[in-house]
Amino acid sequence: MNFYDLYGLNFSFDYFWTTKFDKMNKIVKIAIALVICLTVGYSASTVTRPSIETWYVMLEKPVFNPPNWIFMPVWTVLYIFMAIAAALVWDKIKENTEEIKKALLFFIIQLILNSIWSYLFFGLKNPMLALIEIILLWLMIYETYLKFVKINKISGYLLIPYLAWVAFAMVLNASIWWLNK
Repeated sequence: MNFYDLYGLNFSFDYFWTTKFDKMNKIVKIAIALVICLTVGYSASTVTRPSIETWYVMLEKPVFNPPNWIFMPVWTVLYIFMAIAAALVWDKIKENTEEIKKALLFFIIQLILNSIWSYLFFGLKNPMLALIEIILLWLMIYETYLKFVKINKISGYLLIPYLAWVAFAMVLNASIWWLNK
């Protein structure tokens, strides 16, 4: 007997996951993943935007720092790629439920870490703490990539630009921390 049985709800996460979500078509899954990923991106931008014009402009930055306008289109494309990758993995839920659930859990964790970075760097204005976190983020993205590529090659490949951009962001973050410590 579980918690839900006590209240007569008879709700099982596994039942819900494998009977409700697996019947959705791929387009619906992509749409849901897009809404989730773009919402995370938008929420991170609400923390970032106020600091761009105030705190961030005052920081010393390395010569390879890209112009501010480039970040929004790059992140938008990356969030779209992440959403498609997650949906392609999610679409395989019937084939290997446990492996898929584990891969999607890693995806969700990296997505949470992704949003936390903006809060640490721009919200708290703490490049050192953000640097520690972005290292964890990159490792989690890499682990997600390894899990995704085993399930659906295209979904794994869609994470490669994200891995590369976060690696660049990590170097940029470290440089900004070093130049402003």
